[in-house]
Amino acid sequence: MDFSKFHPYVYYATKYAFYRGQTSNNRYVYSSSIYIVTEGKGIFGLRGKQYEALPGMMVYMEAGQPHDWIADATDPLVHVCCYFDWHYVDRTEVFKDHAAPLCYDFAQLRTELVGEAFPYPLPEISSISASLLNWTDLLQRSFISSEHTTERTFLRSMAAQSHFAVFINHFLTYSLQEKHIPDPRIGKLLARIEVDLINGHAIDLENYSESLGVSRGYFFELFKKTTGLSPIQYINQFRINRAREDLSSSNLSVMQIADKYHFNSVHYFSRMFSKYVGVSPQTYRESEASSKILL
Repeated sequence: MDFSKFHPYVYYATKYAFYRGQTSNNRYVYSSSIYIVTEGKGIFGLRGKQYEALPGMMVYMEAGQPHDWIADATDPLVHVCCYFDWHYVDRTEVFKDHAAPLCYDFAQLRTELVGEAFPYPLPEISSISASLLNWTDLLQRSFISSEHTTERTFLRSMAAQSHFAVFINHFLTYSLQEKHIPDPRIGKLLARIEVDLINGHAIDLENYSESLGVSRGYFFELFKKTTGLSPIQYINQFRINRAREDLSSSNLSVMQIADKYHFNSVHYFSRMFSKYVGVSPQTYRESEASSKILL
């Protein structure tokens, strides 16, 4: 699975209040969608099955699923919702006026324009009552109207995408429960390690494990599960990759690059570089220079 293509993109996010007894027609959304019931009550129907909709109910639907809502006659429901794709789908030629189109007749559904599903199963119905305010606050920051992005709306869309990235990260962390995408604590720690490496700070694995409140052994286990590498291997690979950039594009000598990335000696740097890249630093530099000439 090529995860590099997954960049969640929100087209439409809003708060919607139903009127007393209001019903919505059976419909299909071309994109994926998330709904969070914040007030009132009603009935939610998904693929012929009905669920009681109460505050704290969160619904996730893959694109193209038939569903409907029925609001209570005296205490109609309110929900915040978003329509998004796991990666951007261009539907502008067919749907010129709506960035998040709906279809009310399956026979008219343009299946080639239905968004791709997430590669791992996600729960369709969840209860988030205990942290409802936190969830709604995160999603409300992403509110955006259902219009195609233009030069007029670009900056507003960019801000919405930024906030939505935070929301969808929260959603995936909650929904996957670390079964497929490993412990999110390590992801945050990787950013800290990389900042320390870039700034030339001391790398203290004991300090990192203590910051997570876990033993050194469990820290190594979590780290390997998340990255596929031990902490030392990850750190060395990060430094080697930065060294490769300098060998390819700078006038620094091999000795200067070894010093820049805090290798104990040029010999140790050369040995580690050969281990990870397969050739010596000098050979790598020469091959990169040759390929540039050919281009």
